[in-house]
Amino acid sequence: MTPGSNIPLSAARVTVDVAAPVRLDVSGLLLTADGKVRSDDDFIFYNQPTGPGVTYRSGGGTAPDAITVDTAAVPPGIEKIVVTASPDAAGQTFQGIEPTATIRNGDDNSVLATFTPPQLGTETALVIVEIYLRNGAWKARAVGQGYANGLAGIATDFGVTVEEPAPAPAQPVTPPTPTMQPPVTPPAPPMPQAPPAAPAPAPGAGKINLDKGRVSLQKNQTVSLVKGGRPLLSQVKMGLGWEPAYRGKDIDLDASVIAYGPQRNHIDSCYFGKLTIVNGAIKHSGDNLTGEGGGDDEVITVDLGRLPQEVTGLVFTVNSFSGQKFTEVAKAYCRLLDASTGEELVRFDLTSAEPQTGVMMAKLIRQFSGEWEMTAMGEFVKARTVRNMVKPAAQSL
Repeated sequence: MTPGSNIPLSAARVTVDVAAPVRLDVSGLLLTADGKVRSDDDFIFYNQPTGPGVTYRSGGGTAPDAITVDTAAVPPGIEKIVVTASPDAAGQTFQGIEPTATIRNGDDNSVLATFTPPQLGTETALVIVEIYLRNGAWKARAVGQGYANGLAGIATDFGVTVEEPAPAPAQPVTPPTPTMQPPVTPPAPPMPQAPPAAPAPAPGAGKINLDKGRVSLQKNQTVSLVKGGRPLLSQVKMGLGWEPAYRGKDIDLDASVIAYGPQRNHIDSCYFGKLTIVNGAIKHSGDNLTGEGGGDDEVITVDLGRLPQEVTGLVFTVNSFSGQKFTEVAKAYCRLLDASTGEELVRFDLTSAEPQTGVMMAKLIRQFSGEWEMTAMGEFVKARTVRNMVKPAAQSL
């Protein structure tokens, strides 16, 4: 599964186990329609292993912890069970750790789906999977939402009472047995991803948002399209530009965007030969044959708020139909702008080139919460047309 994707459950009883190279604490929370627990009894974990329709199973350190949901026994009013995971070692993050959730038939242990959240960094806890009721049928959704303040942040976010630890004594003593989890620092406000940082984090590490203004990304960095605590769901423009590496030599590149569904399924491609897709939510400015002139060479406008729900990923690509390699291109870049104000929000400058005919510049991924994230890619491929980009771009999601 990919983030935000869902599957119908073919079994009434399902077990979700979460495995990683280190030991994890796995728990489950029963949530009502408002996204909160009814009481602390709806928090199922190692100190409270059973609840209405939900049970916790310890792996004992040799097997993954697991949460089993008996959908037939879930009480009325509970619409969602979220399965969380956090490293057992105090203070450990998910940096370099790839947890994998496996959803199984609770009766015969057959695998229904697996999910490995991508690009984890300083998160110390995750909502990894949710089992939810929709139109009378139970489904499972891949989530991968990270919290920087551990399991306490998740519990607080969903309405569980977290007891704050007492002040540290003068002499070290064995801490009292907790009623919920090992003592934690007072929880900071829950965050959907690692906290924003300025300047931008090292390539591939952490996520930032738009609160501090324009963001300049390096390869593999991700920015959450959130400003002032609100997801950016207005119309945006992705401007793509380039210059010939050798003066006086024109170069014809084609910018495109490829739309995908939650199973990495190809929905449609927007390029010079098809300027509008998904009912007009994505539009292309047309072909630039030379790359000459200042400003963006080609612009793709995306109305984030009008994108159909089945569109969960967009990959922006540039191809050289004429066969010229990107080693003949200078100053290739992409930049995301607010279409209403023209304000530049995010920029990614391609600082290296390879002798290939295609490059995946950036991707936008819809999160389960509805917000979008943009990741700088800069991945070169052998592809002269957008059609040849569909498969490698799908693999990058």
